[in-house]
Amino acid sequence: MPAHVLIAEDDPKHAEILRRYLESAGYRTTVTHDGRTALDRARRLRPDLLLLDVMMPELDGLDLCAVIRRESAVPVLMLTARTSEDDLLAGLDRGADDYLTKPYRPRELLARIRTLLRRADPADHRDVLRAGPVAIDLTRREVTVDGRVVGCTPDEFAILATLVEHPERVFTRAQLLERTNGYGRDSTERTIDTHMSNLRRKIEPNPRRPALLLTVYGVGYRLAGA
Repeated sequence: MPAHVLIAEDDPKHAEILRRYLESAGYRTTVTHDGRTALDRARRLRPDLLLLDVMMPELDGLDLCAVIRRESAVPVLMLTARTSEDDLLAGLDRGADDYLTKPYRPRELLARIRTLLRRADPADHRDVLRAGPVAIDLTRREVTVDGRVVGCTPDEFAILATLVEHPERVFTRAQLLERTNGYGRDSTERTIDTHMSNLRRKIEPNPRRPALLLTVYGVGYRLAGA
């Protein structure tokens, strides 16, 4: 069954172009033109990936992404004409997995989609990584902390799995970035700080005084061992 992509784009002409790109590449698509309709379709249809424009009526892409992320770990790729680093970080802070600025090349869009879908696929075999209270089921793509299930985006999952697999090892931001989307046009090492902040809110007893995800100043991050 081809992957199903929900396109939320308020410009009908651009939405039609996106639909043609994706369907010519073999994907199934559903197209919506405002955020509230997109939220309803996402809840009912459970697509494999969301392609969200930032500027939409009713509910903009950033707020829509935040709502979706509270309910699901479905991959989210944001599309926007905004190009500043702050705009990129705002999208990631709401839970987006990747961010593509307009104008973009169709091949780049399809490559980003393939990467997100591949990372969201379960592994072919059961494998569980453990470090202290954190356990990561690579097959189910499930994170638990002291037995409590924690929802993570695909990028957050990739970062946390890297740290859990190598407790006490220090990773630079560049190394962690390579575990996610690598050095795409819109990726910077600052995005790792945003992901780590989100992860701390999810798994630390006190995110302001992290005991698990530790900063190594001037270098990067490490996971405290058991």
